[in-house]
Amino acid sequence: MRSSGYKRASYLALFTIFYNVLEGLVSMWIGAADETLALFGFGADSFIEVISAVGVWHMLQRIRANGGESRDEFEQRALKITGVSFYLLTAGLVATAFLNLYQHHKPDTTFGGVVVSLVSVSFMWYLIRQKTAVGKALNSPAILADAACSRACLYFSLALLVSSAGYELTGVGSLDAIGAMLIAYLSFKEGREAFGKAKGMSCSCGCSCSP
Repeated sequence: MRSSGYKRASYLALFTIFYNVLEGLVSMWIGAADETLALFGFGADSFIEVISAVGVWHMLQRIRANGGESRDEFEQRALKITGVSFYLLTAGLVATAFLNLYQHHKPDTTFGGVVVSLVSVSFMWYLIRQKTAVGKALNSPAILADAACSRACLYFSLALLVSSAGYELTGVGSLDAIGAMLIAYLSFKEGREAFGKAKGMSCSCGCSCSP
């Protein structure tokens, strides 16, 4: 029973990897074409999530083989790379958002952001439910923490949806920059939590950490 549970968790981790790669490619391509910073930043975040998901997949393979949920060197390195990447994304989005506000930049359209965010919300909701069910069945803090990370990704999607739909409805160009800054804030939080995990803290995305 435990073996089949971890096998299912591994499939969910692989699905997360492949979905985020596809989402990142589509989001950055449409974001660049439509000159919408929020969607482009959302796509960059998707690629960073891939690094984190690879670490989770590796962890699940190790648990299935050896047991124990303490992170090994590979997983700690993946978390540190994830943390640095999130911080760099935060800095880039904030700087570009302020530049766009100063220049009164407006995207050509944010309709692509609306579509991508709605698709992402649907997939993240599915992943949250599935990972939570497996984590509870196995009584696995690691898998439940991964479900919490998918919940954090849901917040990114909602931030993109609000800013993209807001621009489509009102035409207020600053909403795209504001959406990008909200994504930057969420990225900063994710980066901080990734470093917390790398230091061995029992931390899950979207919640507090304790030594």
